[in-house]
Amino acid sequence: MDFADVALFRSIVTAGSLSAAAREMGTTPMLVSRRLAALEAELGARLFHRTTRSLSLTPEGEAFLPHAAALITARDSAFESVSSAGSGLSGVLKVTAPNVIGHAVIVPVVAGLIADNPALRVNLVLSDDRVDIASMGLDVAIRVAPMKPSDMIATRLADNPYILCASPAYIARFGEPATLGDLVSHPCIKLHAMETWPFVRGGELEQIRIAGPLSASTVDAVRAACLAGVGVAMMTYWDVYEQIERGDLKRIVLADAAPVELGIWAVFLTRAQMPVRVRAFIDALRKRLLAGTLP
Repeated sequence: MDFADVALFRSIVTAGSLSAAAREMGTTPMLVSRRLAALEAELGARLFHRTTRSLSLTPEGEAFLPHAAALITARDSAFESVSSAGSGLSGVLKVTAPNVIGHAVIVPVVAGLIADNPALRVNLVLSDDRVDIASMGLDVAIRVAPMKPSDMIATRLADNPYILCASPAYIARFGEPATLGDLVSHPCIKLHAMETWPFVRGGELEQIRIAGPLSASTVDAVRAACLAGVGVAMMTYWDVYEQIERGDLKRIVLADAAPVELGIWAVFLTRAQMPVRVRAFIDALRKRLLAGTLP
């Protein structure tokens, strides 16, 4: 099987059309179509539903996509094991992460890797939406979630507990909730993606509905509103650790309940033949996260 044709298949998925893939590769749509047809003939299966206006994966294409990614990763790893020995990391590291942790933690980590490895390039996709790493051809996704290792191919990097917090100005004006019952009477700042706030009380999970004058679509906006004294917010440690350390926000600890624990996870398509640059990134990120002091 021609690795170039396998890479072409993944490029078509990522680009969304034959013509877009052709532009990215500096070739013609006709040549892309011809090479795709050759790959389909070799596999004995049609990989895309194609019309003049749309392109979508067939069930066979969806099944082949993770294998294509694994083949390309194995090829890159084989080249790296020979070419990068003694010369530092090289190639393109493709990572996705949530916005806040991406800016606060991931960017400094990859900046350090780039400084130490001039041949390394990084493609960083920051999004609070769940990104499909297979279709976008990414190496690794950094996710904040209450995952279990069996949910997917993933490794836990660090703890990242939910934290209740408010600004000193808010607490001076409205006081600080001491129990879960107190909390529901306080104005709270809601993240659109969190319909309820998860707590553990007496060993049992409780989903608490909160209310307040402001809801927002991003963690950045919730944090800004919390800093401005709008209300109480629930965010993860790495979303607010700097503000808590500076005293701009105060952590609130309830007497009868604790927010659910989360973790920071690195998610992969496969562990086999992981490129050296990906292993180096994961090691550097874990070191940075473990250097942080949890409250």
